[in-house]
Amino acid sequence: MWQIEQRSFGGPDVFERVQAPRPTPGPGEVLVRVVATSVNAADWKVRSGLIRSLGEPPLVLGLDVSGVVAQVGDDATLFAPGEAVYGMVFGGANAEYVLAQESRLARVPVSIDPVHAAALPVAGVTAWQALASVRSGERVLVHAAAGGVGHLAVQIAARRGAWIAATARSGNHAYLRGLGVTEPIDYPTTDFTTAVREVDLVLDLIGGDYTDRSLTVLSDTGRVVAAEGPPTHPDSRVHRLYVDPTTAALDELAAAVDRGELTVDIAEILPITELAAAHRRSESGRVRGKIVLTADR
Repeated sequence: MWQIEQRSFGGPDVFERVQAPRPTPGPGEVLVRVVATSVNAADWKVRSGLIRSLGEPPLVLGLDVSGVVAQVGDDATLFAPGEAVYGMVFGGANAEYVLAQESRLARVPVSIDPVHAAALPVAGVTAWQALASVRSGERVLVHAAAGGVGHLAVQIAARRGAWIAATARSGNHAYLRGLGVTEPIDYPTTDFTTAVREVDLVLDLIGGDYTDRSLTVLSDTGRVVAAEGPPTHPDSRVHRLYVDPTTAALDELAAAVDRGELTVDIAEILPITELAAAHRRSESGRVRGKIVLTADR
């Protein structure tokens, strides 16, 4: 089988297509023939060496996967060969086949095709779990609201009856209002700490000084859910989020999509041969929604 790997950390040009043995699923594992994957910020951060969660090169990136079950291992009983599934792997989806824990897969939503489903797992489950505590009438601030996680988080908060503020460039404000944002904030020209107050939940998808600055806009019972940054924070109001893409979480996400409550915005669909270009665009920070990559046969 083919896979796209990197043998060193660096820019997008480190990728090369190589041949590798087709893996065999072990207990609780499923071998998936990849139909599509997508680019997440974590992909280019691993590629460049900013984070080392997948270890040292050689590496095959790709966290999101949508495809068809090719083979199941012992004790893997949830899916049968030929079923369309989607979910998350900890690297490896930029390939013809990838091994996945069956507990991190679910059936593709019936209302969308497998290519669009590839945009959902990491971004969708992150948004879903980050906003699990939001209640009707609460005030929510979403940073990087037009991005892959952000645009889904806005929709989830809106469905739960929250008042929503969002940081994004002005060109995305009309788009975000259409998703349910009440107060878009043009972050290049406006300091969000002067634009909004008494926030019950801030979803921080940026990290850095955004986490501490977000603390200044909270209500007395407010909290910051940080999807970026260090694993702990000295302020107990900051809750570090690590996505947990279980079958149950993916099934909930699929049900929301099938009910018409959640729509994933695809910025671009590219062949996997354009992986380097997709990384460059994602790394620019100017992508609305997600970039999807289709696997060639």
